[in-house]
Amino acid sequence: MNKKLHALLLISVFVVATCGLIYELIAGTLASYLLGDSVTQFSTIIGVYLFSMGLGSWVSKYFEKNIISWFIQLEILVGIVGGTSSTILFLVFESVASFRIILYGLVGITGILVGLEIPLLMRILKDRYEFKDLVSKVFTFDYIGALLASLIFPLLLIPYLGLIKTSYMVGILNVGVALIVCINFRKEIKAAAYLQTSAIISILALLVGFVYAGVITNFSESLTYADTIIYSKSTPYQRIILTKKGKVLRLFLNGNLQFSSDDEYRYHEALVHPGLQALPNAKDILVMGGGDGLAVREILKYPNVQTVTLVDLDKGMTNLFKSNRMLLNLNKSSLLSPKVNVINADAFTWLRQNKRKFDFMVIDFPDPSNYSVGKLYTNSFYQLAKTVLTPGGIMVIQATSPYVAPKSFWTVDTTLRSVGLHTIPYHNNVPSFGEWGYIMATESSIYKKPTTFLPGMRFMTKESLDLMFYFPKDMAKVKTEVNKLNNQVLVKYFEDEWSSVL
Repeated sequence: MNKKLHALLLISVFVVATCGLIYELIAGTLASYLLGDSVTQFSTIIGVYLFSMGLGSWVSKYFEKNIISWFIQLEILVGIVGGTSSTILFLVFESVASFRIILYGLVGITGILVGLEIPLLMRILKDRYEFKDLVSKVFTFDYIGALLASLIFPLLLIPYLGLIKTSYMVGILNVGVALIVCINFRKEIKAAAYLQTSAIISILALLVGFVYAGVITNFSESLTYADTIIYSKSTPYQRIILTKKGKVLRLFLNGNLQFSSDDEYRYHEALVHPGLQALPNAKDILVMGGGDGLAVREILKYPNVQTVTLVDLDKGMTNLFKSNRMLLNLNKSSLLSPKVNVINADAFTWLRQNKRKFDFMVIDFPDPSNYSVGKLYTNSFYQLAKTVLTPGGIMVIQATSPYVAPKSFWTVDTTLRSVGLHTIPYHNNVPSFGEWGYIMATESSIYKKPTTFLPGMRFMTKESLDLMFYFPKDMAKVKTEVNKLNNQVLVKYFEDEWSSVL
């Protein structure tokens, strides 16, 4: 075998390693999108995938003849199964009760096929290198490929291609390896013409899937969402879906409803006004999360407010709510106000670096359904938030449902109290969500309940606020642990409580 063919096979190691890890990342991401709780999904996917790879490596010992031919067939199979897996899973998610069986079945099949690849390649190369050189070269290219996959998947593939296009593209790469190896080793394999034709047909089929990935995505998502999808985009952080039915807009992030335009005013008036109305001299406001600008819309109703700093991780989110005509009408172009400074950054990191103080803070993060969000509900985060609050200032936190998830709600209260803050929990009914909870927190125990509100409120009144502070027995306080970075009990509570509902 000449040096050119040696290099070709080593490059094949690099490509198949890259593709193999991307399949694993696709499966984990897709599972977290559809099933929630990203830590659990990624852990189980990785476990099943690695076990299957080990099984594939063990099975490889039974391939004794025509190794190059088997490798080519294997690459074609990997490309077809891995390339179409996202499409299959999206299409069956809403219609099949045993979705997890199909998910782990596809992950297992892909893992077995990927586990066969490297052992077969090593056996092809074993007569060309000394054992120590063979192992070092193969695993060097394997690990470099894994590094590349881990970098390009979140930074390039998901933001610019999405899951389905990425699957088809990676499948094409796998089958492309098969075709190139087939062409270069055609003198050493039987049925070279058949294998070459199979590879070409497979590439064309996957290419059709790649071209029509947008159509496939829209169709699969239309099965999941009852209303018409008018906007969909994958960012480095989440899948954004905007639907419309009549005049009603609904925003979904990773499949979870964030607001419905027909009743979001109930949520955002309750989030902002009980606290801000009690601070007639508040000038500098901080909003963390809330990239839709709806909380900012409510804040800008106060003429005394001079600056609003909005910190939201996802630039794709804030850009959408700065530019879409329907959304600008909904948030009253709040993010375009000269008083508003939009910062796209991780809130935890930003708080550590921030030196400013704020009179009022709105912490409006998504629910703590995974550890990456759960860290923003920990005592460490609230301790940082406390340091940027002016004396007499108020922060308010959306804290999920005290009716559906009482442990989750009261964990937020317990965690705020653990850092020396005084808390004022309250709740209201938002038809799209049901009973929803919020917690105000102050450094002093003084909170003067407003008796009047700005004109034009659709929900907030003195009477409604009185009701919001009352917790009946089925939402009464329960004893919980403090949510800390090293345990994140809140994520476990949230998963347990909401799993019976969703």
